[in-house]
Amino acid sequence: MSSRYWLMKSEPDECSIDDALVAPAQTVPWTGVRNYQARNFMRDAMQVGDGVLFYHSSCPQPGVAGIARVASGVRPDPTQFDAASPYHDAASKPDAPRWLLLDVQAVRKTRLLGLPELRAEPALADMLLLRKGNRLSITPVTPAEWAAVLALADR
Repeated sequence: MSSRYWLMKSEPDECSIDDALVAPAQTVPWTGVRNYQARNFMRDAMQVGDGVLFYHSSCPQPGVAGIARVASGVRPDPTQFDAASPYHDAASKPDAPRWLLLDVQAVRKTRLLGLPELRAEPALADMLLLRKGNRLSITPVTPAEWAAVLALADR
């Protein structure tokens, strides 16, 4: 298994764990990241094979919905150059792109682990996702947190 772990948020109406599971090779490009800290995690720290908690956000029942892995290195996110995209960034230029993406490969769907259940797990007390005010779409997950979430998912 990989040595690094991440939680990656996706709005399920844009890309759900089910969408990823039926995509070719169960792999989707992780487009639309428009936060510099999240972009920097992708650019500087995430590596092929890293574990991913696939998190459904901005929906009636947010929570961890599946397990995935990082399936590629980074490349420019084409949505930044597409004027019709909600992720268009007029200030980003093809010769100097601001925004990146990487591919994420779904491994399996889990039962939905919602925020109340995650908050009730003592091993997750320090998880970045659960900190007040945290809105990052990509956050690191410690090996202990990864193990605790997997154990919850398998209950």
